[in-house]
Amino acid sequence: MNPTVTADNMNFIQRAFAEGGFVMYVIAVIAILALFVIVERLMKLKNLSVDKKEFTDQIFRMVVAGDLRQAISYCDARPAPLTNTVKAGLVQAMNKRPDEEVQVAMDAAVMREMPKVEGWTSFLAVFGNVAVLAGLLGTIIGMIGSFRAVAAADPATKALELSKGISHALNCTAFGLLVAIISIVAYGLFQHRIQKTENEVVETSMSLLNLVVANREKIKD
Repeated sequence: MNPTVTADNMNFIQRAFAEGGFVMYVIAVIAILALFVIVERLMKLKNLSVDKKEFTDQIFRMVVAGDLRQAISYCDARPAPLTNTVKAGLVQAMNKRPDEEVQVAMDAAVMREMPKVEGWTSFLAVFGNVAVLAGLLGTIIGMIGSFRAVAAADPATKALELSKGISHALNCTAFGLLVAIISIVAYGLFQHRIQKTENEVVETSMSLLNLVVANREKIKD
């Protein structure tokens, strides 16, 4: 890495913060909060993810064999929204409950588990919008300061004062938009992942119910 290029980049960032004023620090706080949510969601979703095909293959094989205790133990070994939902249905099936109660138990489990998947994801959209508004606020403050400075300056320094105000405004706008773009893109990606997880859980629960109904006579006590 070229040390000169790195130093120039650092100087550019430091200069942008200095020229942007206090609003740049407000946007920086929003950026830190957004980054925290992004990292936290990445780690959480990784821990909650399950190989759906492998899991359903194993569980459905155990259900067809009538060994629901082993299927429940298999779910316990991999705590996640998908496994917890399937386990809720298996427990009801093992207790010889009607099909309606099996379905209700899995529906309740879906409602209980999905908030764990969603977490603080919705706040990324909020951070994106607030970052844009903060950048706009910095732009307005910069333009007001610029016009005031130009009005009070002598003719020789008017151009300099005007450029300072415009620099203040544009730095805030650029930083606010950068934070907003990152936050909103991350929000969209997480929403896609959450919806996919919810679809997998609902689809698997329906398949499990059909399998339990078709194999009730095989269930071992």
